[in-house]
Parts: sequence; structure tokens; C-alpha cells
Amino acid sequence: MVYQANTANSAEVAVTDLSPLSLRRAPLRRGGQLLAGLALYGTSMAMLTRAHLGLDPWDVLHEGLTKLTGLSFGVVTAIASVFVLLLWIPLRQRPGVGTIANILVISVTVDAVRAILPDQHVLGWQILLLAGGVGLNAVATAVYVGTRLGPGPRDGLMTGLTARTGRSVRLVRTGIEVTVLAAGWLLGGTAGIGTVLYALSIGPLTQALLPLVTWRPAVGRL
Repeated sequence: MVYQANTANSAEVAVTDLSPLSLRRAPLRRGGQLLAGLALYGTSMAMLTRAHLGLDPWDVLHEGLTKLTGLSFGVVTAIASVFVLLLWIPLRQRPGVGTIANILVISVTVDAVRAILPDQHVLGWQILLLAGGVGLNAVATAVYVGTRLGPGPRDGLMTGLTARTGRSVRLVRTGIEVTVLAAGWLLGGTAGIGTVLYALSIGPLTQALLPLVTWRPAVGRL
């Protein structure tokens, strides 16, 4: 996600190395952490969609496409991820294990959780789901990004465009998110206070959590 790039531009980069590493290094530990993080991420997405107080920009687009096509939220998320992944080709980006797992695990989990979690219409429950969803999303992002097994499709698009255009991460990220947010809103996706809360809090929360869960090789290990 975009938080990897944000962290790389902060003082935290001195102690938190997020460069991709092969799954051959600590495969059980890192593979389990990756799957757990992605499952939690899909759960947080489901919570935010059921709160109906606003989604992050990409999920505003996903919800709009769900309303347009009649497909499930998870299926739309997967299709959009594959489409974004195709945009990596001219950018010369290479997917990793984490990239593919991102598409599969999140799309399945978000539909599974939405199937058992009802829509909320009482403000107190909506606020609880919103706050819990944003907090869990930050935890999940730090957990799966911390495995260093490759960026998600949307992160790779951002970093690829940054490298190819020479523009700043902030400018590229903002351009992408404003575009998808506008498209999703026009398609009927939910933008609201949750969208603002997500935008303001997810970066700082994830950055604070990353040093706690990022995998580091033992000293002296090749």
C-alpha cells in the first residue's frame, strides 16, 4: 500500500527496511504473517463497507463498480486488482508473492466477512465499525507490508509511476486517489466522514506500527 512509500520518505526508513526479500527466507513465519495480514485487511474493508460512513478512495470505486455490475464486492476488488496489475507492464514492475496473495486473499475475505456482518444503520454501531475498521486496516497493512514479500497491485502502480515520471510519491499518490475517488463517487460509491478519517489517520497509524512487525534477518544471516 501507499504507506510503504510514505515510510520510506520518513526518518523511520533508518530502522525499517521494507525492500522485498525472497520467500525462501523464513517462509513459514513470513508466509503466515502475510496471510494473516491480508485476511485482516479484507475484514477491515468489510467493516467499513457495512458502516456506510465513507470508504477509502479505492473502495469507493469498488463499491461504485459493485452497484454498476451487480458483482460482489470481493469479485470487483479482484478484477480491479488484476486490471491495475496489467498497468504494471509498461511500468516494468514485477509482482511478488505478496502481490498475488493480495488479490486472492483480500477478495475472498471481504466477501466472507460481508456475508456474516450486516449493514449498520444505528449511528453508534456505524461509528464503532468505522473506528474499528480504520484501526484494523492500519494493523493489517503494517502486518502484511512488514513481511517484505512484494507490494499490492495499487502500491506497485504508485511506485512504478513515481519511478517512470520522476514525480514525487505524494503527487502521484494524490493524483491516483483523487481520480479513483471521483470515479467511484460518480458511480455511486460511498464517500463521507469515513473517507476523511481514513485519509488522515491510516498513514500515521501504519507508520507507527511497521517497526513492530517488519521482518528483519538475524544479524550475520546472508
